[in-house]
Amino acid sequence: MISFAANIIALLLYVGASGYLVYCLKQKAPANRHWLLSWVAAALVAHGVGIYALTISEHGVRVGFFPVSTLIFWVINAIVLVSCLRKPLHNLFILLLPLTVLGICASLLGRESGTHVDLRLGLASHALLSILAYSLLTIATLQALLLAWQNHQLRHKHPSGSVRLLPPLQTMEALLFEVLWAGVVLLTLSILSGFVFLDDMFAQHLVHKTAFSLAAWLIYVVLLWGRHRQGWRGYTAIRWTLVGFALLMLAYFGSKLVLELILGRS
Repeated sequence: MISFAANIIALLLYVGASGYLVYCLKQKAPANRHWLLSWVAAALVAHGVGIYALTISEHGVRVGFFPVSTLIFWVINAIVLVSCLRKPLHNLFILLLPLTVLGICASLLGRESGTHVDLRLGLASHALLSILAYSLLTIATLQALLLAWQNHQLRHKHPSGSVRLLPPLQTMEALLFEVLWAGVVLLTLSILSGFVFLDDMFAQHLVHKTAFSLAAWLIYVVLLWGRHRQGWRGYTAIRWTLVGFALLMLAYFGSKLVLELILGRS
């Protein structure tokens, strides 16, 4: 009951903040940054209470598809919120808040899935690194989508209107690669911790997750190399970012979707 009430409050706050951003976008006016961040912070508090009640019990931590999905959205929002104190990342909420609303709705309406596990220190470290890596690389993907829209508007000579609400193109690209670097470092640590703390990363129920994670890691590493040595930017950087993210999502969400929701296994 606590989980349901807290998630409903978070849902309403996220919808309100998202509606405010849409209104500002239509009016071609910048959002009040302090007001927006305060609203998102309040939503995160309620969302956090809902997640805790949903995932933590005397049996351990529930690691099903829906609980972990909504947890990752909470972490992404929290990272963007904190980052907004130093960098102009609040525009990411235009894409992030509606996705968070969908994630909470899915967690409330979706059937119970997954098992409860007792996270030992090593396994907990691997889980934490994985969630942080997924979250940062999701932020990078949202940044890439905004960058693609900004590039499209400028190439088609529409520099006015809503595109003026975004930082300059060079700033957007710099932010993208800053987040990518942080995400790839954490993804590297996550993969290494998996080999250290898990019994067999290539076991039957993990092999697809491991293979897709390594493929995504390789894509991101090549992208960062291309940026450093070849000066990749614009649509080239955007495409590589999106391909890496697609592989990363297949690694986790694809495998859990098939195992839990289609095959009905935990």
